[in-house]
Order: sequence, then structure tokens, then C-alpha cells
Amino acid sequence: MRRRDLIKVVAGSAAAWPLVARAQQSAMPVVGFLGAPSAAPYARYVAAVHQGLKEVGYVEHQNVAMEYRWADSQYDRLPALAADLVSRPVAVMMKFSLLLNGVR
Repeated sequence: MRRRDLIKVVAGSAAAWPLVARAQQSAMPVVGFLGAPSAAPYARYVAAVHQGLKEVGYVEHQNVAMEYRWADSQYDRLPALAADLVSRPVAVMMKFSLLLNGVR
């Protein structure tokens, strides 16, 4: 999946959150990030997601919260990190793993 496609998917998901659900919840919607490596290799992809959300009106710490979980290449940690995100009120979860198609 190309970066622009990823941004469109995330932005479309954010824009599609039902108004009724937001009205019933006092807390901000939460986007969960789960990554197998450390955060550093994905910094620009995370920034692209932030930009895509901003373009549809969602800004971190203003009207959307972000939860990050990175396994630091310790793949046995992924199930626990995923379970932690699932146990939180995460509206959308994104998984980052190996770089897609060698895109850097």
C-alpha cells in the first residue's frame, strides 16, 4: 500500500466516525499505533498520518488522541502490546511492520 493510500484510508476512517457516537462519548477518539520495530524508521509515516488527519480536521491533543506501542523488534511483545491497545477505547488501530515494498 502506498503512503498516500494509507493516509486516505486513515483519514476516511476518521471522517466516518459516527456523530452520534462522538456525542455520547466525552473523551476524544483515540487512534492506536502498533509497530514491530522501534518508532524511528516510521517517523515520517506517522507524520503523514498526522497530516492526513489534520487535513480532515483532526489534530492530536485537540480533538483526537494518539496511543503508540512499539515492540522495538521484540516480536514476542506484539500480542501484549496489541491487547493493551484493544483494552483501551481505540477507535482506529494502525499496524506498522516491515517497510512496505522497500519504500524508505
